[in-house]
Amino acid sequence: MSAADKVTLSRIILAPLFFILYRYPVFPALPTIILLWFLFWIIEISDFVDGKIARSSSAVSDFGKLFDPFADVIARVTYFVCFAFSGIMPLWVFLIILYREFGILFLRMMLSFKGIAMGARPGGKLKAGLYMVSGMLSLLLVSLERLSLLASVLPTLKVIVFIAFIAAGALSVASFIDYFIQFRKLMAQGR
Repeated sequence: MSAADKVTLSRIILAPLFFILYRYPVFPALPTIILLWFLFWIIEISDFVDGKIARSSSAVSDFGKLFDPFADVIARVTYFVCFAFSGIMPLWVFLIILYREFGILFLRMMLSFKGIAMGARPGGKLKAGLYMVSGMLSLLLVSLERLSLLASVLPTLKVIVFIAFIAAGALSVASFIDYFIQFRKLMAQGR
C-alpha cells in the first residue's frame, strides 16, 4: 500500500468508530460531540489528502482509483445510517444515495474486469462535497440537540438539513447518470 492508500484506509477504520460513538456514547455529551466532530473532520480531510499525496508522489494507481471511492462510500454511508436512524435524514433519500453508491461500485467493478479504472467525475466530486455539507449540518443539529443549545434555531436548522439532503439525493441521481454515460463510453472503447 502506498502512503495515499494508507490515508484512504484510515476512513474505513474511523467510520465504525464514528458509528459506535454516535449510537453508544460512553462519555458525557460534550466530550462525545467533540470526538464525533474530530472523527468527522479527520475522515473528510483524509478524502482530500489521499488524492494530493498520490498525485504529488506520482503514486496514482488503478487500485487507488477503486479503493478511494470505496472508502468514501463506507465513511459517508456510515454517517448517513446514523442520521437516518435518528430521523434526521429521510429514509427514502438514504436509499437513493445507497442505490447510487452501490450502482457506481458495480459499474467500476464491471470496468475492472476489462482492465479499465474509472476515476472520479466532476459530478461525483460535487456530490461528495454536498454529502460532506449534509453530514456537517446534520452533525451540527445533533450537537445542538444533545447539548440542549440554541433551541430556537433548531426548527430552521432542521429545514436546512432536510433541503441539503434533498439536494444530495437529486445530485446523487444526476451523478449516477453521468457515471453511467461514462461507463458506456469506456465499455465501448474497451471492446
